[in-house]
Amino acid sequence: MRAAAQLFPLLSLVGQVLGESFDANINYGSPSRRHAGLGLDVPLIERRFVKRDDRTYDPKELNFTHGVASGDPYPNSVILWTRIAPSLKSDESNVVVSGTAPLYNHDTEPYIKASKNPICVEYKVYSDKEARRVVDKGKAYTTSDIDYTLKVEAKNLRPFTKYWYQFNVCGTDIKSPLGRTKTSPNENDSGKDIKLAVFSCSNYPNGYFNAYGNVARKDNVDYVVHLGDYIYETKKGKLGTDERATDPPNAIFTLYDYRTRHGQYRSDLDLRATHEQFPWIPVWDDHEIANNGYRDGMSALNNTEESFLNHGGISVDQRKMNAVRAYFEWMPIRQVDMDDNLRIWRSFQLGKTMDLIMLDTRNYDRSITDLGWNADYIDLIGNDAARTLMGSHQENWFYNQLSKSQKRGATWRVIGNQLVFSRGARVVDGKLTMAGDNWNGYLSNRNRTFKHWYDNDIGNNIMLAGDSHKNWVSDLVWLDEHPYDPATGEGSVGVEFAGTAVSSTGYGGTLATADETAESWVTQNAEMHWIEGYYRGYFELHVSPKEAVARYYGCPTVATRNAWEIPLANFTVKAGANRLSRPLAGGNVEAGYLSDGTITHTNLTLNTETGEWKEIGFEQMFIQY
Repeated sequence: MRAAAQLFPLLSLVGQVLGESFDANINYGSPSRRHAGLGLDVPLIERRFVKRDDRTYDPKELNFTHGVASGDPYPNSVILWTRIAPSLKSDESNVVVSGTAPLYNHDTEPYIKASKNPICVEYKVYSDKEARRVVDKGKAYTTSDIDYTLKVEAKNLRPFTKYWYQFNVCGTDIKSPLGRTKTSPNENDSGKDIKLAVFSCSNYPNGYFNAYGNVARKDNVDYVVHLGDYIYETKKGKLGTDERATDPPNAIFTLYDYRTRHGQYRSDLDLRATHEQFPWIPVWDDHEIANNGYRDGMSALNNTEESFLNHGGISVDQRKMNAVRAYFEWMPIRQVDMDDNLRIWRSFQLGKTMDLIMLDTRNYDRSITDLGWNADYIDLIGNDAARTLMGSHQENWFYNQLSKSQKRGATWRVIGNQLVFSRGARVVDGKLTMAGDNWNGYLSNRNRTFKHWYDNDIGNNIMLAGDSHKNWVSDLVWLDEHPYDPATGEGSVGVEFAGTAVSSTGYGGTLATADETAESWVTQNAEMHWIEGYYRGYFELHVSPKEAVARYYGCPTVATRNAWEIPLANFTVKAGANRLSRPLAGGNVEAGYLSDGTITHTNLTLNTETGEWKEIGFEQMFIQY
């Protein structure tokens, strides 16, 4: 009896320590820790550990499989991420090694080795890249319940400061790669220059992620903003035959599917290098869940019994839950509202220089969209007042954020959304056409946004967009309600910078045919001033209290892994001007079509039509931090 009485307090203490360590891993809270039916039974996992602690892993079996990542920077904290999992084979003949982190060969090995055993991980944050001065540290556990992912919040940090961080298996020298991150400025800090790299649409089987690697190699920004389509849910290629075939080899529906697809994407060395070097601020688009999603369905799965039976007994809601859970497990992101697992929209106050407002214009309570078979119907209802692109809850939050930003004295309001905001209408075969699966299909929602800007005299607005696989630069103007002079930009309330894809298909064809297509867009839309759809790539946005400069870069080919990059165009917006500075892009761009200026293909030797390509070796390509 006495021995038992002594054991109970010990077990209680073990449970308390375990509880704290499980709490440290944020991923145990997704999608909701306050609603047991939606989340994980963490007390059960803790009890399971106490009962099975004599059967934990041999540390030699464990590997940091997908590097490290950080994200959602605050002035005094940042989110850190890694994945630590048991090896599936005793020998390592079947793994690809990068630094200290083996990656499973998805062609020959199953992705997840499920187990109830927990893995203990320690993390340390350093103020120096030599990893000598520790400023924060902690311990957390992970299990197969959350796909062996580990996400913690590093605290006690200084604003707008670089830090280095590393994970290790508790009590061992088995370490992750050394990552680098950076906190955000205090909300009242003035005079700060903020540099962003803006990405979207990285389709793994469509080509190599050279754009990610180029940003890591240049090391010229503070943060990465990703506007969605980080993964794609579709299938392509044959595993074991095609180098970048999708894994799983099918369109994805289950939690296992989504976790596996995230793991495959994160095995790309250029993507990993960018994660290891910069904190990310991401939002999803549609393909992280499924193409053209809305509140009640998606283009390939509708809320009907027939659709349910034809897709393996997976409903729309279950597919969304699977995708969202895997996304929060794998991305270095805060879950802002634990009672709302579909909420990803949030904001960041980056000193007095700017507020970054990240929206979800795809999945959160969105009215029905163009699903491929109902385009005529969407044209009919596109201007209905009740239609919303983001749901009334998010829409009202968005307008409040704009007003609060102006009131607190932030110079710029930078809005990260998925879809091109500008009109983008064209006459094709004598008929005016506008795509319905973007802001054009929700005209009242766009007009309400314009009305809030104009009625409240809110200026210095910069809309960011991805999704279209093309570069677009426009003045923001309510053409139906306010006069606008395209030559000067007078009448505009801000600008839009939309970026091309990391690897997803653009116009295709040749430079000449892509330029012709771009011309047909620009000449039919007064507010649009540059469009380019030939190159894959990204853009940087350098924001200061005086001006914002967008620098566009193109990757000449994504057919091979290489470090080639071409500067395509630079655009400037002066604080208070609310329009693109003239002459546009300094009067000249590399490709596409410019409304008032010239196009000079100065890098024809790097054109995929004429160039000879030379791959850079592994040692030169991968940057380890």
